Amino acid sequence: MLSSEQIAQELKKVEQSGARALRIIIGGADGFEEKEIEEFKANLLWSFGPLTLPHELAAVVAAEQIYRASTILRAHPYHLGH
Repeated sequence: MLSSEQIAQELKKVEQSGARALRIIIGGADGFEEKEIEEFKANLLWSFGPLTLPHELAAVVAAEQIYRASTILRAHPYHLGH
């Protein structure tokens, strides 16, 4: 599991790499097999923890965390920190 600040740092790495896109792939209840992860060429594996979420909810959580990470990087007051 990653904190919001850690996600922000990972997002910063993506921005600095010059990547033109950020791909988010949401796995099923059992996650992905090693072979699938290699096919995705994933730079980061991100887990929401041991709980299982419906795909739709996982997508909303991911979108909110990416938004939060972008506000952290821009010092926007959305994320109050700890």
